[in-house]
Amino acid sequence: MLTDAKPVCFVLTADLAKARGFYTQTLGLTETGEDPFAVSYDLAGTTLRLTKIENHQPGQHTVLGWQVADIEAAIDALTAKGVTFAIYEGYGQDARGVWTHPASGAKVAWFLDPEGNNLSLTQAP
Repeated sequence: MLTDAKPVCFVLTADLAKARGFYTQTLGLTETGEDPFAVSYDLAGTTLRLTKIENHQPGQHTVLGWQVADIEAAIDALTAKGVTFAIYEGYGQDARGVWTHPASGAKVAWFLDPEGNNLSLTQAP
């Protein structure tokens, strides 16, 4: 039933104004709408709703990620805008925070939005 239905993604935040600045200016996402509950963005044809939730506490796992052609270039661009990439103890990431999947060779790097939601970049091998 939902195989052909267009998905909608949600990222939750307690501070919509602060998160909006990050997603719009830092990440450069295109806003497509706003209502009293959320700001919407176009993610390559998929809608992202940045949704205000009182007392939101972010989870520890990745909530949204992007597949990029060149992870190093994407890290450079985001770092230039003030984004800090996370390094997790025991993951074996390099100095820039890139983890390489031992079997596939995919490269992944993680960073947090202002709310503490975990976001990621992935470069396929």
